[in-house]
Amino acid sequence: MTKDKLQFNLPAVDELFSTQEERDDAKKEKVEMLPLSELTAFENHPFKVTRDDDFQKLVESIKENGVLIPAIARPKGDGYELIAGHRRKLAADIAGLDVIPVLVREMTNEQAVIAMVDSNVQRENVLPSEKAFAYKMKLDAIKKQGKRSDLSSTQVGQKSWSVNVVAENTGESRNQIQRFIRLTELIPPLLKMVDEKQIAFNPAVEISHLPQEQQTILLSTMEAQQATPSLAQAQKLKSLSGEGKLDEPTITEVMREQKANQKEHIRIPLDKVKSYFKPNATAKEMEDFILKAMADYQKKLERASRSRDAR
Repeated sequence: MTKDKLQFNLPAVDELFSTQEERDDAKKEKVEMLPLSELTAFENHPFKVTRDDDFQKLVESIKENGVLIPAIARPKGDGYELIAGHRRKLAADIAGLDVIPVLVREMTNEQAVIAMVDSNVQRENVLPSEKAFAYKMKLDAIKKQGKRSDLSSTQVGQKSWSVNVVAENTGESRNQIQRFIRLTELIPPLLKMVDEKQIAFNPAVEISHLPQEQQTILLSTMEAQQATPSLAQAQKLKSLSGEGKLDEPTITEVMREQKANQKEHIRIPLDKVKSYFKPNATAKEMEDFILKAMADYQKKLERASRSRDAR
């Protein structure tokens, strides 16, 4: 008769000779000194490292004091993927350091994206394109984490909730988050012009609704005319595109329309006319008076001309 073998789940040796407190402490996040060679950039990282004056100050600070604030990374492959600290890593490399302090944290892909965006989007001088792709990455990550069970209208409710989560701790409204994400639909040359402040934010959002082919034609027209669309022109282009009426001649025609800020104005210094008005007269009252006086003077000239012709 074959005897059944008894199996026992025995603890590992290190567990036999360690306290529960020591075992719990081993699971906690710890700051480690890691080689720069083992730290890889976050995949599709939307934030650029600009070597400006502030970056140079960071390099000098690291040369003198080392890296004071640990970077954040997660284990990936044979090394680690940076979540936060790309500027510190590059500055440390330039400063001649081989290792930097890193807080190593286990994260899912979605958690890593959210942490990466939240740790970078609050810094100063973030470009519109950086915000656009960062917010989109965070929105996609939140959607992948799973739907809320308390929403009755699944798709619409989930989308609204996801955008609200993205807006948290950013200082941006839900509507503004959506407008930034729209910029990811721009072709790269137009998006670069937004970063360089050649195209204003609001017109850029309207232009992003055009198909890429029409955006390319618009870019060529802008280069030929050495002009960028106003908000009114961008809205008109979007409307015509939605109606299926936008082609190259129409784009050229819209771009040739006079902008409000291109209209000529006549300015008269206040000290030259204020003696003709009451001390408390408003600018509108002055304007109305001057226009009425000009109309009366024009009528007087016409009467004098008719009188001469009648002689």
